Order: sequence, then C-alpha cells, then structure tokens
Amino acid sequence: MELEMGEEEKNPFVLQKEKGRRDVTSPDLDSLCSHINDKVSNIKALLQLRKIGQEASLKAVLSKILHEMFLFNDLLNQMELECHHQERKQSQLKELQELIERDYKEAEHLEANMPFHLPNAGLASAAAGLPAEKEAQGKAAEPGRPKKPGKEVKPVKEIPFLTVEEFDSVPAYMRGRLTYSQVNAVIQEINKAVASKYKIVRQSTKSMSSVVRNLYIRFQEQETKDTKGEFFIVEADIEEFTQLKADKRFHSILTILRHCQRVREIRGSRLVRYAVC
Repeated sequence: MELEMGEEEKNPFVLQKEKGRRDVTSPDLDSLCSHINDKVSNIKALLQLRKIGQEASLKAVLSKILHEMFLFNDLLNQMELECHHQERKQSQLKELQELIERDYKEAEHLEANMPFHLPNAGLASAAAGLPAEKEAQGKAAEPGRPKKPGKEVKPVKEIPFLTVEEFDSVPAYMRGRLTYSQVNAVIQEINKAVASKYKIVRQSTKSMSSVVRNLYIRFQEQETKDTKGEFFIVEADIEEFTQLKADKRFHSILTILRHCQRVREIRGSRLVRYAVC
C-alpha cells in the first residue's frame, strides 16, 4: 500500500507505519535480517532492565543512582529559586534606577526653573519694614524734640501662595486642567492688584490726578459695613491693574482659592468683592 505525497505530509505516523511494513515485507534479505536483529536487541535490553532491581550488585548501583538523581533534582530546584530571586532583585534595581533618574531630572529642572513665588529673605525683611525700624531707631537716638506718634498704618494683606500639598488636595473636578504654577501666577497678580488699589486708597487726595481720583471715588463707593478692615478687590480691579481677564479660567482659579481659604466673597449692591483671607 502506497500513499500519495500529500497524505505523507499530513500523517507522518501512517508514513512511518507503512515504511515499517515495507521493511518487513521487503525481498531484500539484508534489510530483513537487520530489522530482526534490532528487535532482538531491544527485547534483550528490556529484559536486562527488568531484572536490574533483582540483582544485588546492580541494585546497590541503582539505589545510588536514584539518590544522586534526587540530590541533583534538589540542586536544580535551588538553582531555579535562586534564578527567580535574582530576577526579582534585578527588576527592583531597575525600578530604583528609574526612580533615581526621574528624581535627578526633576532636581535639574527645579534648579533651572526656580519658582518665582518662593520667599526671599531679603525682600521679606524689606517688606516687614526692618530698614525702616533701623532708621527710626537711628533717628530716635538723635537729640531733638519728641515727635507725636503718627497713625499706625495697617500693612496691606497678601494672599499666601499655595503649597504643592494644598494644590494636590483640591478635588480633581475643581482643578480641571489647571496647573500648580498657573494658580500661583494668578495669586501673584491678585496681590499686585490689591497693592495697587490700596496704594491709591491711602494716597493724599490733593496729589491725585483726575483718573486716579475717579478710581478713588469708585473704591469708596464699594465699601460697606461688611468690608470694614478687609482688603478686597473686584473684577474691574483685576482688569485695571493686571493683564488678567475675568474669564472662565480666572473664575475656576478663584474657586480653588476659596476652597483653600485664600479668598472669600463679600456680596452686596449687585457686586462681588473678593477679600483676602
């Protein structure tokens, strides 16, 4: 029985079986003898292996080989565990290296881009009036008639910048796509508007121009009993003293500032006033 080429490729087991049949039924006596000798050799080997456990001399060797195989198997298991351990350590070291590289890049970025809103000791001292205090002490040391103490001027309040932790604590729906730097940049502009407004409020009316006088009058009209002692601005002040616009993005940032207790709203006379907390 012969198979076609396509059938041989599809069923190699049938092919091998058919080849065995052709070898057995082959008229070639040499092939037949070789086949029979191979069968006899296989049978002898099987009989020897079956009796190996019954002979005392071979039984000891077999037992030793079995023991060595168990030891070798344990050694392979230990090697496998050690390989898994080393793979885990390598993975952890790779993650640690990535973290270190990321921190290093962040440190380089921070060094190259220092935030503008970080406090400066020199400027803080100047804002606190330390030079003025020294000057006052020097003048007090000079002999002369005593001067009447002037009316104490309350320093203009400023909005403190947000910390990273505070910004991260703001709900995601409130932050939207706003970034930490954008929020603090608006805080800086609001402080600028507050300082500009109260510089005019505290200015002598005799030295005011007509434009400044109109602003002064508007500021006075916005005062109510609820704003007494408060430092506040309105949207018109933002557009007057800064480059910001009172748009949707600005109001989103004001929502964040109210949430972080940086500003609070004082409403009245159809006007929303944003007071510094």
